Amino acid sequence: MSLTLESDRTAQTSTPIHPVLAERFSPRAYDPSIPVDEVKLTAALEAARWSPSAANTQPWRFIVARRGTPEFDAIVANLMGFNQVWAGNAGVLVVGLAARTNEQGEPMRWAQYDLGQAFAHLSVQAHHDGLHVHQMGGFLADGLRTAFEIDDRFEPISVAAIGVLGDIDDLPENTRERERAPRTRLPLDELLIVNA
Repeated sequence: MSLTLESDRTAQTSTPIHPVLAERFSPRAYDPSIPVDEVKLTAALEAARWSPSAANTQPWRFIVARRGTPEFDAIVANLMGFNQVWAGNAGVLVVGLAARTNEQGEPMRWAQYDLGQAFAHLSVQAHHDGLHVHQMGGFLADGLRTAFEIDDRFEPISVAAIGVLGDIDDLPENTRERERAPRTRLPLDELLIVNA
């Protein structure tokens, strides 16, 4: 059952970290019968809005689509194979866009980093409120650009599924195996090039 899965997903850290961070994970099992609470969704988007950005440029934009809308279906249609198997059960799909340039046409080389921070804040707030977020890189950017007439200034970088945790037994077998696999990360020492 998903509740057991969730409790088993807590990160094994070298030192204690905030429970919301330790318990956050990216599921593929969403309950398609439960819509995302609008207050919780707004809180997650507000957390993204208030994340840090270089010189307060806020170079992110979002396309937010709820299940049952043509916009949601357009995003699902542009997900790559494996992601189409499970992401359509999420209550909401969010496309994250980063500005390539500012309004004067100058490059914004930090925009993707700032969008990543915005999505991180969104995912932590969502998890705090009982929602789950799974971010994806497997999508057709040009298809999304066409479907939503995205301005050339913005680049689709990531798609996030947001919803209520479902039962992994409802997933195809190979997906269930991935869902049950232990969470792993490189040891902290391998990530620190310098730790003087």
